[in-house]
Amino acid sequence: MFLACTALTACASSPDMMRFESEAGLLLRGADFGNATRNNTQIMSGEKSYAIDLANRFAAEVITTVHFSFNSAALDAGARDALREQANWIRQFPEITFRVFGHADAPGTNAYNKALGLRRAHAVVAFLSSQGISRNRLEAVSSLGETQPLVATEARERRNRRAVTEVSGFLRSHPSVLDGKYAQIIFRDYASSAEAAIGTSGIAGSELATDN
Repeated sequence: MFLACTALTACASSPDMMRFESEAGLLLRGADFGNATRNNTQIMSGEKSYAIDLANRFAAEVITTVHFSFNSAALDAGARDALREQANWIRQFPEITFRVFGHADAPGTNAYNKALGLRRAHAVVAFLSSQGISRNRLEAVSSLGETQPLVATEARERRNRRAVTEVSGFLRSHPSVLDGKYAQIIFRDYASSAEAAIGTSGIAGSELATDN
């Protein structure tokens, strides 16, 4: 009798039995599958997947990180060049918002380094704004201080003294996004990528002239 009960219990908990006794999609769902959540709304509209694609493109096509001298939030020539590239990329997508994270290396107190990281993030935002990027597209400025080092060391480390720009989402006030027409954004990007450079070269008229 015990073995029979055990067998029944095992069958009831098996995937085949769950198909009959549970709601459709149970075996496929994640933690919030089928719920009216923001996540599902964004997936169905195409917003979330497109934002992820753009974030990956941004990280692959431009330098997203700039570095700083010790105890400084000043942008050097290399940082300014990288931020000009960021600004050029950002201008292609007027619907997209960005977030800048500031970081510091280990020397100094946590509170001081968090404030320093914030100054570095503000320096990046100010420079991007000077390149024509609207401040309302820089969704948030945040500082992680010394809490997320790239190199685990208590010493000074330039690679840890950085500010990182990331795609954060869509600008809600932009008309093409407000109407939910994400396909228009994708199509515009697709169409522009297919445009061939127009230019001709050949023999100029002056080259056909002969001496008398």
